[in-house]
Amino acid sequence: MADKVAVVTGSNKGIGFGIVRALCKRGIGNVYLTARNVQRGKEAIAILSKEGYKPLFYQLDVTDEQSVKSFAEHLKQNHAGLDILINNAAIATANFTETTYEDSVQVLNANYYSILTIQKYIFPLLKNNARVVNISSNCGHITNLKNTYWINRLTKDDINQEDIDAFVVWFLNSVKDGTLKEEDFQEMPLLAYRISKIAVCALTRLQQKEVERDISVNSLHPGFVKTDMVKTVGDLTIDEASDAPVYLALDIDQSVKGKYFWFDKTEKDWADTNAQNLYCPYALLERYLEESKEN
Repeated sequence: MADKVAVVTGSNKGIGFGIVRALCKRGIGNVYLTARNVQRGKEAIAILSKEGYKPLFYQLDVTDEQSVKSFAEHLKQNHAGLDILINNAAIATANFTETTYEDSVQVLNANYYSILTIQKYIFPLLKNNARVVNISSNCGHITNLKNTYWINRLTKDDINQEDIDAFVVWFLNSVKDGTLKEEDFQEMPLLAYRISKIAVCALTRLQQKEVERDISVNSLHPGFVKTDMVKTVGDLTIDEASDAPVYLALDIDQSVKGKYFWFDKTEKDWADTNAQNLYCPYALLERYLEESKEN
């Protein structure tokens, strides 16, 4: 464990921070805490240092190709390869119920296109038997969609990159042109975030098909976690939410590949269009937010 190298994107706070702490606690010798903001990243490192952990820090903006490329070069020069990659960096729109084109572009760049950039530069550094965990959401289950054309295209066995990219472009163009149809989606709130996480789950299955060297790639809904993204309301603490990602990164059998997991470590069928209670009900978040105002 001491010689293993792990990278957690977007990890100066929230779930990512909890994952870094948990990996350090498990004895991973080289855990990279990454953040776009240098000061916030160093503050996070200081907190963990006071707890007796020694994560490494690297400034990383996942939406900046040059930043990702520079980080890949750093990893290549300083380590023999990468054992664990946890793609955690993500954002949501500030307004949960409105969908604007500008906000949607930002969300898709941070949550989906960034993972393609990471795939381009950092996947080649993955060691044999490395593990990749793409942090998704229940917003990413296929039941968040109702449009049968896109459901069929995204869940088909021979999916390719063009299919996923076309889905994302369809959404962005629909927002831009004002042609979004409510009947295409289970719910309209958090729509850009839902689209981004559906794309991440579809990409996970594709990455697993295309990756070599016995690398495992899985996606995960980490639960309804008390983070800044949801104004610190939810069911799970950051430490509780880090349990399942670390399980996928370290403990689950290497033969488990291309799957979609729940925060309780159970596997769910991502492509099951008849699944019950796997999509993200906005009413739950809304209720928590109202209760927090009352308190």
